[in-house]
Amino acid sequence: MKEVSNKLLLMRHGEAVAGAPDNLRRLSTRGEQEVTRMARWLADRVASKELGRLRIIASPYTRAQQSAQAVVQALGSEVETYQGITPDDSPNAVCDWLMAQPDSDTLLLVSHMPLLGELTGVLTRGHAGFGVSFATAGVAELSADVWASGCAELISMTDPRQLS
Repeated sequence: MKEVSNKLLLMRHGEAVAGAPDNLRRLSTRGEQEVTRMARWLADRVASKELGRLRIIASPYTRAQQSAQAVVQALGSEVETYQGITPDDSPNAVCDWLMAQPDSDTLLLVSHMPLLGELTGVLTRGHAGFGVSFATAGVAELSADVWASGCAELISMTDPRQLS
């Protein structure tokens, strides 16, 4: 079997406060703690060479940007913003976008439910209805030769409660 070289990390933003408008909701104190814990975990994985260089891409929503910034601070990198990964965007459109990305880096998409669950379903099973649930600040790790519908394997799901 051919070794799979492409990795994709999908991270849900940390817990956010209630309010409106939705795109301006900020992380709660707990959410800040969650993303800080996950950011340290990701930084440790990069430092140990378990993960390659991370290209961090976040939704434009405030809580996703805050979550991505925690990872950026832990890694000393930068965040890119992609408008197409907000809560109700199309997982199929994200697959098309992923297909156009270079293979050189591991992508970390910081986004929202229901998009992340649906995207995981499309990538691993070919249908959004087979998606998975994400804890706040949870990270799914996928691998694939190509980011097309039904072509990925879900390697792991990690959430902040699992880390000490």
